[in-house]
Amino acid sequence: MMWGYADGWSWLWMTAMMVLFWGGIIALAVFAFRSFTGSKSNDQALDVLRRRFASGEITQDEFEKTRKALQG
Repeated sequence: MMWGYADGWSWLWMTAMMVLFWGGIIALAVFAFRSFTGSKSNDQALDVLRRRFASGEITQDEFEKTRKALQG
């Protein structure tokens, strides 16, 4: 008995669904990994700005002006 798989193309649909399922799982895992471990580009810019302010390269007024521009 074939239980409804007599057309011969069911393997193609099952394979496509399996690839979509596992691709979605992998994409979700990659997204979660990046969101928990990766730093945002805005955070990197603020870190550089803080280092420049701490080392005396820029004044407090320049720091505040640039920080506001980076934060939007």
